[in-house]
Amino acid sequence: MILTAMNNKTPKAAKGYWSNGRFVKPEEIALEESGPPSKTRLKAEADEKQALGEALLTLRADLMMRLDLPEKLLDAIAQAKRITNFEGRRRQMQFIGKLMRPLDAAPIRAAIDEQANGSAELTLALHLAEQWRDRLIASDDALGDWLAQVPGTDAQELRTLVRQARKDAAKPETPGQAPRHGKAYREIFQLVRQAMAEGAQA
Repeated sequence: MILTAMNNKTPKAAKGYWSNGRFVKPEEIALEESGPPSKTRLKAEADEKQALGEALLTLRADLMMRLDLPEKLLDAIAQAKRITNFEGRRRQMQFIGKLMRPLDAAPIRAAIDEQANGSAELTLALHLAEQWRDRLIASDDALGDWLAQVPGTDAQELRTLVRQARKDAAKPETPGQAPRHGKAYREIFQLVRQAMAEGAQA
């Protein structure tokens, strides 16, 4: 009876997945993962390189120089910028994608991201300048802290700007609108940011 019950059990479904009308078994999956890159992965990498190549057409000159790209690729990019014919441009971009395949994509991605979003260092500097501006307006103690760190600051000018920014913020606000920020508020930010930049270069 036990044997009969065991024989009547529903067989377990085989592990794997269907791809292009063919069932791919686990051992084939493992071989693909540990072996050479699959055609799908290679195609995805080639597509990314071509997309990065298109982005290089609009990259700033200073960022382009930093990448130290091969001369042949730079020439191809320069030619692509001059081509106006759709089909000619498409073929040129394919050629650029081909030239980019052996290159490391990471620094190219980083340069494109820096152009789009600014460098991490610049973003941090802007945040620090914003924090100092808000501290200076909120507290008298912050002025002493700032002058201790940046003794070359024109203290009288900064005090005047802080007083004006506080007056602007104290003015009656229109219901539903953001707090009022006048010219002094922006000038404090510029003063702090410039002082921080000069200190970093010193």
